[in-house]
Amino acid sequence: MRKTNLPFEQTNQFNPIFIDYISENKEVKPFYDEFPKIENFARQIERKSFSKVKREILAQVLQNQYQKISSDVPTSQIELLKDEQTFTVVTGHQLNIFSGPLYFIYKIVSTINLAKQLKHQYPEFNFIPIYWMATEDHDFEEISYFNLFGKKYTWEHPNPTGAVGKLNLNGIDHILNEISELPDFFKTAYTRFENLTDATRYYVNELFGEEGLLILDADDSRLKSEFRNVIYDDLLHHHANSAVEKTNEKLEAAGYKTQVFPRKINFFYHKDGIRERIEKEGEYFQVLNSEIKFSQEEIEKEIEEFPERYSPNVVLRPLYQEIILPNLAYIGGPGELSYWLQLKGVFDHYGVEFPMLVPRNFALYLNKSNCKKIDKLSVDCSELFLEENQLKDNFLKRNAEGEIDLSENISALEQVFEDIAKKAALVDKSLQGFIGAESKKAIKQVENIGKRLKKSEENNQSTAVNQLLNLKSKLFPDNSLQERTDNFMNFYLNDPQFIEKLKDAFDPLHFEFLILQDS
Repeated sequence: MRKTNLPFEQTNQFNPIFIDYISENKEVKPFYDEFPKIENFARQIERKSFSKVKREILAQVLQNQYQKISSDVPTSQIELLKDEQTFTVVTGHQLNIFSGPLYFIYKIVSTINLAKQLKHQYPEFNFIPIYWMATEDHDFEEISYFNLFGKKYTWEHPNPTGAVGKLNLNGIDHILNEISELPDFFKTAYTRFENLTDATRYYVNELFGEEGLLILDADDSRLKSEFRNVIYDDLLHHHANSAVEKTNEKLEAAGYKTQVFPRKINFFYHKDGIRERIEKEGEYFQVLNSEIKFSQEEIEKEIEEFPERYSPNVVLRPLYQEIILPNLAYIGGPGELSYWLQLKGVFDHYGVEFPMLVPRNFALYLNKSNCKKIDKLSVDCSELFLEENQLKDNFLKRNAEGEIDLSENISALEQVFEDIAKKAALVDKSLQGFIGAESKKAIKQVENIGKRLKKSEENNQSTAVNQLLNLKSKLFPDNSLQERTDNFMNFYLNDPQFIEKLKDAFDPLHFEFLILQDS
């Protein structure tokens, strides 16, 4: 496989704060602790403390969760978490059906490869890649579909309320019946198990379990018990809200747009098919869109007895992650890393170590058919990131049978009229307006000739141009990156070694966009 590195700036796909972060711009430095370089992990390891009790609880939770999907529990990997020399690297993602967009697979592979690099650099420690399942998320619409070979498949669930992880799999069978070539791990996942959490854990484990990946559902009372103090503090004192607001002010002053806007209370109430925000109304804590409300005494008692009913939003979920895991780094996309940069003040307030933020690998994958088309059209792969009109113009100029760019002619014409205007000024200044008007008219005529030439050349090259634009459309569906739309089965079904090729190609600490050509 050929691999080409493309600077992120050339893709025109990434927000300014992400570009500045990977460039180690000094404007971004106040919003994180350690930049993700292999040598900086030594300090991160030294600073990260994690108690033996927490390690035991984490191992117990994982052991119980894996028993739901298989008798073949990865006990040795789970047992490693009890060792104080063991640390984790984490990526998180929604429970998209059938793995959703391609970049989910990229995130997992990046995380696995980072753990391997760390083990090579620091052999005296253990590093476990973790996939944090967003089981408590309640945005069903976002996870209910995927795109395969240009067709959108949607899960029509009869009652998609509450946290998605607890949803039964009613209605998903029509997708199983519609796609004849589904891999067995998907068929098993969506027929053997009762809810989306267990189905997702199963197929991700089938794909990546042999690489040592552990899959965690943090929606567990034992883990939430470690988060009680934060739940109390947020409901009663709102320190996270004030910390993020201060950081947002600093980011905006530095010229960046913020993505996360905190609330005074950053928790949902999570029980019996509901996940609704909590707000303070007078003397009571009200669960929105319900009749549920608590006095302060009542809610303190319930947090003590049922901490699992309190689900953090985007402001506090990262903190929860770092409290319950011996974690060193979070691997995510540009949007995720951007909002993590808003949260350092929250971590500082609670005295929790801020993890390294590692950009996941990004790639445009070109199969053999795509590569043949690119070679035939003599297009540089990097050109495919251009806007459609610019891509077409470049192609026409390069392949034109005659010269169609009249910009030099227009410049020469402008110079002619400028010289005429200078001469006229010595004789009769009143001619200036007339000469200016004639100049504009002449230039307009030449521009029109240029358009006619371009159109004629476009007609001459119509077959090749259409092939190029069709390729662009296929590789950038809806003018978006391939990885944000296509499902990994687009490649895996024809090439079972697809994921292995990604493992070989991805370097999680090399921050450029990859163009992978399977030639």
